[in-house]
Amino acid sequence: MVHSARVVALPNPKAMPPAQQAALHPLAPKPVSALSRAIRTGTGIVTQLAAPVLTIAFLLILWQMLASSPTSALPSPLKVIDESWEIIVHPFKIGNGIDQGLFWHVSASLVRVGYGYVLAAIVGIGLGVLLGQSTLAMRGLDPVFQVLRTIPPLAWLPLSLAAFRDGQPSAIFVIFITSVWPILINTSVGIRNIPQDYRNVAKVLRLSPIEFFTRIMVPATVPHMFTGLRIGIGLSWLAIVAAEMLIGGVGIGFFIWDAWNSSLISDIIVALVYVGVVGFLLDRSIAAVGHLLTRGTAAQ
Repeated sequence: MVHSARVVALPNPKAMPPAQQAALHPLAPKPVSALSRAIRTGTGIVTQLAAPVLTIAFLLILWQMLASSPTSALPSPLKVIDESWEIIVHPFKIGNGIDQGLFWHVSASLVRVGYGYVLAAIVGIGLGVLLGQSTLAMRGLDPVFQVLRTIPPLAWLPLSLAAFRDGQPSAIFVIFITSVWPILINTSVGIRNIPQDYRNVAKVLRLSPIEFFTRIMVPATVPHMFTGLRIGIGLSWLAIVAAEMLIGGVGIGFFIWDAWNSSLISDIIVALVYVGVVGFLLDRSIAAVGHLLTRGTAAQ
């Protein structure tokens, strides 16, 4: 009795698609499922958030312990929530003057910051390009700018009030004069640091001034420029809070000063939380724009 052997034809690996050939390799990584990727992404997010959340929780517990004493001059977190519950839960309250929700005070401050910061960005970038490109301008203007930038921001406020005779433009001027210097300096440094080889190539290719500006100067300078812009937005937010304490009106700075005059320490602490969060968001917004425009070369 003869048994016939059944021959099974094995697939030829060379005839397979590249993905299947890679899967047959003994050291090839196993395919990752969508669930596994989701778990890894979630784990990464939790890992990144764990450190700041635990740090904040530790600081709050420490604050609660230190401020729980009857002789403590500052209220504890629980006391802040109890005393300032109305302004915490009603940030959009519409009223007149100082009797408004914190959202409207922050919005008024942000409008002033927006005007002053945009003006500072335009002037700072323009003068930074001039100082970076012109040795003569650098020699003539740099000493003047070095003297002006060391003047404290609030020292300009009386002069601006005398010049404009109104609190609104005075506050905008203080923001401008505070934030323009880091933008100007970082832009000029970025231009002066353009490699000489780039300039030589531009001469060989006979690039026009506009082409040199768009193809060489801007890509090489933008990372430095956005470093100055990030510093400038932080200084702008610091300056407006201080300036509003003196000029009055609607704004988060005047709200803090009015709360101090009324001995509402808990309201001051809530307002400071708003100031810190808004300042953080402003910084991260400028950083995100810089990261997008520079394709990741700007500092985060």
